[in-house]
Amino acid sequence: MATRPAPCPESTLTDRYQTTIPAPIRQALGLSKRDRIRYIIQPDGTVWISRVDQTESDPVLGEFLNFLARDMEKNPQHLQTLSSDLVSRVQSLVSGVDLDLDASLPEEDE
Repeated sequence: MATRPAPCPESTLTDRYQTTIPAPIRQALGLSKRDRIRYIIQPDGTVWISRVDQTESDPVLGEFLNFLARDMEKNPQHLQTLSSDLVSRVQSLVSGVDLDLDASLPEEDE
């Protein structure tokens, strides 16, 4: 008698394309709340999921920040302090704005 493979964990997409990662997958990847995950799409359509190492940084952002640092070092004459008028203007534009980066997108933004 052949043994049957264990059932593969499944999850369902909500109307907002959200899902819960099944417990066996969370355990296998060592995921905790607020951890980040990465999806890698293979040419054959297979999708790999992995945990993002919290120490990893965004390579594009890192390169951009390095570019800025080099440019400031080479061209300090281009650096200017922000005027108090500009600071006040920016503060007036964002005052009262409440932003939760972990909140789900509104339906109209999906």
